[in-house]
Amino acid sequence: MIDISEDFAIGQRPKAEAPLIEFKGVSKNYSNGTHALDDINIRINKGEFVFVVGPSGAGKSTFMKLIMREEKPNTGDITVNGFKLTKMRRKQVPYFRRTMGIVFQDFRLIPNMNVFENVAFAMHVVGAGRQEIRKNVSRALNLVGLAEKARCKPSELSGGEQQRVGLARALVNKPSLIIADEPTGNVDPNMSYEIVELLTEINRRGTTVLMVTHQHQLVRDFGKRVIMIEKGRIVADSANGGSI
Repeated sequence: MIDISEDFAIGQRPKAEAPLIEFKGVSKNYSNGTHALDDINIRINKGEFVFVVGPSGAGKSTFMKLIMREEKPNTGDITVNGFKLTKMRRKQVPYFRRTMGIVFQDFRLIPNMNVFENVAFAMHVVGAGRQEIRKNVSRALNLVGLAEKARCKPSELSGGEQQRVGLARALVNKPSLIIADEPTGNVDPNMSYEIVELLTEINRRGTTVLMVTHQHQLVRDFGKRVIMIEKGRIVADSANGGSI
């Protein structure tokens, strides 16, 4: 089990009824003829933990890219964190993305930086001061149980430890939303559970978590809301693990 420090205050838990993410009639087609999403209508409230599941090619990646504003829909409206993405100007996108933290399957750590520097990089990007960086990075590493590994390079860590660095990096700016794209895909089964337990604790403290996964046993065991996408449509939206 990861020892979760209580001193990393992510913020007050938002009211559950306020939508953090809302899709209204969203469709996305690519120029190669791929129909990725078709008439998606969904609300994800502040403070929720949501698993996104579905077979390969179902539209999960497009769904997440639209939320991150890496892609724009052909039709419909998307609102995330109060930002209207379909009307957003390009220069606003970096400011919007600062409201979220992203955890990748392949870690995406900078190999010539140590653990502390990798996490601190996310704060340097937003222009944080040295004292704030030192305080928040230390707290984030303590939260994920890696305080003693701060001076290690990524190559000196296990896959599970590297993913926890990625999670600390996503958390360090205290975002209101964590997007985790297959965060357990490159770690062993025991560490998979520890990663989701950590995300669950982060969610308990007020951060909305949206996690894509193919590991249905994890979904069943943690009993959170599940959105299932197949052939570009939402075919199920269930509480407590649903029928996965």
